[in-house]
Amino acid sequence: MIQLKVNGVAQSFDGDPQMPLLWYLRDILGLTGTKFGCGIALCGACTVHKNGEALRACITPMSSLAGAEIRTIEDISANGLHPVQKMWMQFNVPQCGYCQSGQIMQAIALLKDKPKPTDQDIDDGMAANICRCGTYQRIRAAIKAAAEESA
Repeated sequence: MIQLKVNGVAQSFDGDPQMPLLWYLRDILGLTGTKFGCGIALCGACTVHKNGEALRACITPMSSLAGAEIRTIEDISANGLHPVQKMWMQFNVPQCGYCQSGQIMQAIALLKDKPKPTDQDIDDGMAANICRCGTYQRIRAAIKAAAEESA
């Protein structure tokens, strides 16, 4: 039995230990904000946080999560909008929106590690998150504005 917390709630899992976290979140817990993209950790659509660090849920087996604290997009605005979410709206970042939960989760992790990121920090930190609509300039502007608001 694997014990973990998801969005602050204690959970137990006794299924296939190789099941990816993504399917546990979506199919068992019903948390569908985390998206399936490529299935091989190259696009970032499935990004969540494990103990505060960005993680690709599509390749993370449940067996590696004993005692972990997982945070999904559903928990980000539980107490009001996060500065990244506010700036995402202000800068009209999404077009199709499919990648946005992963983008936001990655951006929050980036700002945790680099509260005042440079353009290069943002480009490097967000490089593994693909936006098929190409809104990268708006993503960068929103992250910079969120950093300023959080300062």
